[in-house]
Amino acid sequence: MVIALDVGTSSARAAFYDGQGRPIAGRSHQVQYTPRLTRDGGVEHDPDRLLEAVVACLDAIHPNRPPEETRAVGVATFWHGLLGFDSGGHPITPIYMWADTRSFAEAQVLRSALDDEAVHARTGCHLHSSYWPAKLRWLAREQPTESGRVKRWGSFGEFLELKLFGETRTSVSMASGTGLLDQATSRWDPEALAAAEVDEHRLFPLSDRTDPRRGLRAPWASRWPALRTATWFPAVGDGAASNVGSDCVDPTRIALNVGTSAALRVVTRQPPTPPHGLWRYRVDRSHAIVGGATSEGGNIYAWSRQVLRLGSDEEVEAALAALPPDGHGLTILPHLAGERAPGWRDGRKGAISGLRLDTSAVDIVRAALESVALRLAVVYRLLAPCASDGHTIVASGAALGRSRVWTQMITDAIGRPITWSVEPEATSRGAAVLALEALRALPDLSSARRPTGETFVPQKAHHVRYLEALERQRRLDERV
Repeated sequence: MVIALDVGTSSARAAFYDGQGRPIAGRSHQVQYTPRLTRDGGVEHDPDRLLEAVVACLDAIHPNRPPEETRAVGVATFWHGLLGFDSGGHPITPIYMWADTRSFAEAQVLRSALDDEAVHARTGCHLHSSYWPAKLRWLAREQPTESGRVKRWGSFGEFLELKLFGETRTSVSMASGTGLLDQATSRWDPEALAAAEVDEHRLFPLSDRTDPRRGLRAPWASRWPALRTATWFPAVGDGAASNVGSDCVDPTRIALNVGTSAALRVVTRQPPTPPHGLWRYRVDRSHAIVGGATSEGGNIYAWSRQVLRLGSDEEVEAALAALPPDGHGLTILPHLAGERAPGWRDGRKGAISGLRLDTSAVDIVRAALESVALRLAVVYRLLAPCASDGHTIVASGAALGRSRVWTQMITDAIGRPITWSVEPEATSRGAAVLALEALRALPDLSSARRPTGETFVPQKAHHVRYLEALERQRRLDERV
């Protein structure tokens, strides 16, 4: 058996998986949390709070079995989070999340000073507030004392390893989401480092995901005796794990994931230069992942539920199903957390156009969810040429898992069939499969592939309506 640790934007989860990547019933635990939001666009997590969540998850599933039965622990954490450490390896900043837009002015400075296309070709990342160059410059300007105390910059994955083992490295997968990694060489990029005003020695050394970590230190070794001899693998990006967990490990399958945000991604061994508007990260040194992530997804539904004071999920689902596609007369720009793919404009904000006296709360929810579907349709147009002809789109994520209506919206907006993954926790399963493959318990990432679930077929008339809605959204976007 192996344990998968999935540290996401809104929850941490630990679960046991068998040697074929199948979850062990009753052997999982999840702890939810929320980031701290600030009026000026800040989105932060407390690293100690996240560590407490991970510990609580491991405490809850810790087996009273011989330690040799737990072979390894695979870890996936959210991409892009930036955390500062002092000389003793202790965190001295919060984790600045991808949705934190306070560095958008610095991103604009970088775009005016550098060749964004050249940086994008090397690092796979546009110059944007989601990534480390803009965030590091903003911190140096706005919080010079705190920034000056930072000995090294890293992510939550490195913090977890420092706590458990006293030493750490940054995986190529996590580094690929920083905007500082040269994708061709798998080394820190000198120009990006200079733009970020950070020296390579203030980052952690690089390693691949298969480089093992062993020997839990006190007090964890006595707290989890069954894990003392287990092999721990470095954290990989949650999007990479999600692709693996939904069996989208080659160009024949595009993964659609809708969690807090939303993304379309394809894994390839021969990565092209990503089209403008998309990114290229890494599963490891051998596998690249090309895609586009929007800043909006399940967070739009959560915002709607909170602000509009909706009923239960079941009541909302039934009400949404009763409305025709794009029948509300509304046009929404869903940029509540700024814009990532495909426009990468940091300072964007949300907007609703077309409100009337008879507009209902359900009208607004339907329009909001459709607006996310329209953004994904644009991302899909850019990504499709990177996949094989006749590719399959496989969907996963908690937000889609509870809404057939929203899945159909995205299917109709894209105009191509979408198949549900049968795996409810794709990121966790991906972390487990990656660990099993690194242990050589699986010959390759595709050998544990599972059957897929229900397929949603686009309705031509609905697709035509959504094409018209997309043009309306584009015109509103230009006006504002």
